[in-house]
Amino acid sequence: MTLRISLIGRGAWGSTLERLWIQRGHSLRSWSRRDGGSPRPLLEACDLVVAAVSMAAVLPVCRELAPHWPEGLPLLSCSKGIDPDGLCTASQLWQRELGDPPLAVLSGPNLADELSRGLPAASVIASGSAALAGRLQEELRTPNLRLYTNTDPIGTEAAGALKNVIALAAGISDGLGLGANARASLLCRGLAEIGVVLEAMGGQSATLYGLAGLGDLLATATSSLSRNQRFGTLLAEGLSEAEALARIGATVEGPRTARATLTLAEGLGLRLPICDQVVRLLDRRIDAPGAVRALMERDPRPEHNHGL
Repeated sequence: MTLRISLIGRGAWGSTLERLWIQRGHSLRSWSRRDGGSPRPLLEACDLVVAAVSMAAVLPVCRELAPHWPEGLPLLSCSKGIDPDGLCTASQLWQRELGDPPLAVLSGPNLADELSRGLPAASVIASGSAALAGRLQEELRTPNLRLYTNTDPIGTEAAGALKNVIALAAGISDGLGLGANARASLLCRGLAEIGVVLEAMGGQSATLYGLAGLGDLLATATSSLSRNQRFGTLLAEGLSEAEALARIGATVEGPRTARATLTLAEGLGLRLPICDQVVRLLDRRIDAPGAVRALMERDPRPEHNHGL
């Protein structure tokens, strides 16, 4: 079936999805902040809205579109992050503003550059409606993007957001030249931190080990194509947050997500050692070697300990 898709957000990921779905035969209209004007006309005569804006842009776009949203129009959210004010995911922001639209989430190990070059990848469509997830799985899959489904949108989003923080930390480790043992240890303990937050937000533990959790973490934390990983290496070189962002020259979700996650964790009484050291480094309260020492010198504890 050919869909009329309205795409909001034409960054690296949005542009990649646009090309993939046009090649699949779907009809695409898109809007970006660079275009100016309003995305409201995209709500007319379409079968699906895909939101691929940065996390910072989600709430303004929600509020712009909410009064005009056609009843029953499905939304596929592709934004990754935690809102620092609402301390919630992108789909939760959409639901707060739109009510209860048919809603799904797309997430997974999706480095846009690789997909744009035709390399294979897999992702997950998560929705409380198994019927919606299944329909989108069939309609949006492409020859080089295999889609799976699950019924845990919040866990899928939480994992997709927090892996950016751990990828940033992995970049710091790589930038300091700490080796493969340190990176592996960091990713393992980082996955545990993601799991603690995921479950606290109401996600399902199985999601942690799927494409949106472990899969996305491995891709984002180990590839130089990852903005968050590259950002971490720049921090390790001694650059400030502003200097590193300027060097990257594009949106990096990790810093914003780290601060929002730490605020969320404090309110829930959770301890997130890696996230805490990332925020301390971003705020220039510690340097990169000092953050590593702080993690290594923590009191001994059992491996399987939700207190981390």
